[in-house]
Amino acid sequence: MIEICFVCTGNTCRSVMAERIAKKMAKNKKIKDIKFSSAGIYAKGDNITENAASALKHFGYDGRNRKSVLLKKVKPNVIYVAVTNDHKRFISSKKCLSFEELAGGVSDPYGQNVEVYLQTAKQIEKNVEVLLEKLKALRGEL
Repeated sequence: MIEICFVCTGNTCRSVMAERIAKKMAKNKKIKDIKFSSAGIYAKGDNITENAASALKHFGYDGRNRKSVLLKKVKPNVIYVAVTNDHKRFISSKKCLSFEELAGGVSDPYGQNVEVYLQTAKQIEKNVEVLLEKLKALRGEL
């Protein structure tokens, strides 16, 4: 079982969107034995933003409410995927990479309109696609 945790600032937009996009993409590709989660380096237990939920629903992903989760402890057997290189610097793990290293950075949509969140979701999809392909290549056929 591979565990992947997406990490951003507050876990109300990008990382939770990445988690939900990854879950559905992996299921659609029939990739099993991967557990996805998300957390924020400054998460405070806030709900996913309304526009993040709307963008997820727009593209057919799970847009239900969820409280943000604080990244308290880095676990040795988890692969961390930081949304930006700045987030990566906060994660003291050799098993950490960033979206910037995969398929390009993902701008913070917080406080912006739903159109920006839709663009963010598309950027995240590209990164998750690259991540899943890399995992398949590393593991052979999952």
